[in-house]
Amino acid sequence: MEKREVAEIFRSRLSEAMQRSEMTRTALARKVGIDRSTLSLLLSDDMDRLPRADTVAALASTLQISLDWLLGLSHEARIGADILLESMQITPSAPSPDDEGLARWHQEARGYKIRYVPTTLPDLVKTEAVIEHEYRDFTAKSAGQIKVVARDLLDYSQMPDTDLEVCMPTQAITGFARKEGLWEGLAASARREQIDRLIRLSDELYPSLRIYLFDALTHYSVPLTVFGPLRVAIYIGQLYFVFNTTEHIRVLTRHLDQLIRGAVVTAEQVPDYLRTLQKEIR
Repeated sequence: MEKREVAEIFRSRLSEAMQRSEMTRTALARKVGIDRSTLSLLLSDDMDRLPRADTVAALASTLQISLDWLLGLSHEARIGADILLESMQITPSAPSPDDEGLARWHQEARGYKIRYVPTTLPDLVKTEAVIEHEYRDFTAKSAGQIKVVARDLLDYSQMPDTDLEVCMPTQAITGFARKEGLWEGLAASARREQIDRLIRLSDELYPSLRIYLFDALTHYSVPLTVFGPLRVAIYIGQLYFVFNTTEHIRVLTRHLDQLIRGAVVTAEQVPDYLRTLQKEIR
């Protein structure tokens, strides 16, 4: 961003933070250690540059806001400890705060493009039989919890302003059809039903939902979700790492761009690809 643009964001967010804190200019200036006239100048539309770094840091600390947010580098206004608390949450076996967080993050990102690399298959397309098989012995979450998440995500995908992209390796789909790894023991009828559902939803929800398949021999990704320009959530097992700063979001968005550019099966081709794969199910 240009210096003038950063200065404008700084003034706007400083004013917003002061209104939230209900702190007067006199009180804030006294706590920060600057003159009231200096603070008034910082809030003036004529101010086209930032104050000294120590003044910016003191303002952020006093107002209990993120320094990155104050400078326009983050969408989260909270202080570092609060951001860390949300960034790393452990999932208990009871109804999960993570699932509530995901639902909230989806709602906050309505109107933006949400991009998703699933752990196995996308939750929103899973059948109940597949969920029961995948989570029958899972300690962190129950099949019932995942069914609720899947239903909520499917409902979300059908909203008129939804824009969802799913990127996953072809090997995840072929491994499912061939009963490999995690899917060992899953009946052929359940796998056919799942592929049928995936074909149907790929057709029905396109272009609001677009699924791209990349080759895991040439590309790799951990499970993650990019919620537009707001945040990225990386799933690492039983907790999430959440990044809110603009630069982190840009880097991980470029990662998703690379996966899509490297797709060997595009969204338009996915239904036909799945129909061919379905013939291999035994």
